[in-house]
Parts: sequence; structure tokens; C-alpha cells
Amino acid sequence: MNDEKKPVTLYIFRHGQTEWARLGRHTGRTDISLTDVGRDQARELKSAISHIDFSGVLVSPLSRARETAELAGMQETKICDDLAEFHYGSYEGLTSDQIRKEVPGWTVWTHPCPGGETLDEAAKRCKNVIDTAYGIGGRVAIFAHGHILRILTATWLKRLPQEGKHLMLDTSTISILTHERETRAIKIWNCPTNLLTIV
Repeated sequence: MNDEKKPVTLYIFRHGQTEWARLGRHTGRTDISLTDVGRDQARELKSAISHIDFSGVLVSPLSRARETAELAGMQETKICDDLAEFHYGSYEGLTSDQIRKEVPGWTVWTHPCPGGETLDEAAKRCKNVIDTAYGIGGRVAIFAHGHILRILTATWLKRLPQEGKHLMLDTSTISILTHERETRAIKIWNCPTNLLTIV
């Protein structure tokens, strides 16, 4: 059980570009590496956050997130299985347009993924991550993936996981989740590294 009286701020990092991300293919549990562009993006993160003393770093087990954390200068990391990307089931590797040829109007936020997980199941994983972060306290860095981080943010805000549909998240961006007094809030969202140095 978490102790929300212990201050915590979550620094959210989506991994750098992969070939499937570039093409809009749903990349869940397939372990795809970063492109050269993605590696350069991850190195740019390092210059933006090198001055921050993180109390903990939680990283998805998938290599694209682990490599992003490493290139961003994170030395002591903890693999967190609950940060693995959303499980798309039989839609793994497909684009939304391809899926919609069979299921008109399909989105991950409104329709099931056969053989995959539900949004509620993913939200339970995200709650575990948040509980872990509260247990660490302070500034906690989280390196993971587009959909699971959007669900995590909706969960942080105590909203339904479907509300993640409103939170566009690009590769290799910086977001910060914190508190305004006792209320969980978003301080920065989807910020590219070339716009500012995070304080």
C-alpha cells in the first residue's frame, strides 16, 4: 500500500524512435531496437536531465526502453515488468488502418485486442508502478512506452484508463507528473528535449 504523504514526482520518458513506431505499427511485446535516430534522441535526453538527481529509475524490460535509459545516462536502473507496453494480442505489428479494414473505427481505447489485454488490466499494472514510485519517493524516472505511459498518466490522475486517449505522447519526450498540494497533476507533458531544460 502506498503512502501518498511521501512526496514523489514522476519523470516520464517514452523511448526513442523504432522502425515500427516510425511506421505506426503497434509495438507491444515485440522486442525491437532503437533506430539510429532513436539513439540520437535518447542521447539528447541526457543533456536535458543530467543535472537531476533521481532517487530511483524504473525501466520497462523491453530493450528499446532499456537502451533509451542507458543512453540518457541512467546508471542504476530497476527493471519493472509492469512497465512493458500494452499487449496488443493478434494486432501486434499492425497499423490502425490495417486493423480498421476488419474492424471499422477500431482504436485501442474503444475496442478489444483479441488475445491481448484489456485497458483495466493495463491500469492495474500502472497502479503497481505508481505504488512502487511512492515507495521510493522523491524524483522517480520512468522509461517505457506510448500506450502504457498514457494509461499510467490517466491512472495517476485517478481517471479511467480510456482517458489516456487525450494524451498524445511522442517518442523521446519528457513529461512530469507531480502534485499541486494534495492533488495529483500534470506539470509538463510531451515536451521535446530541444524546447527546455527540465528543472
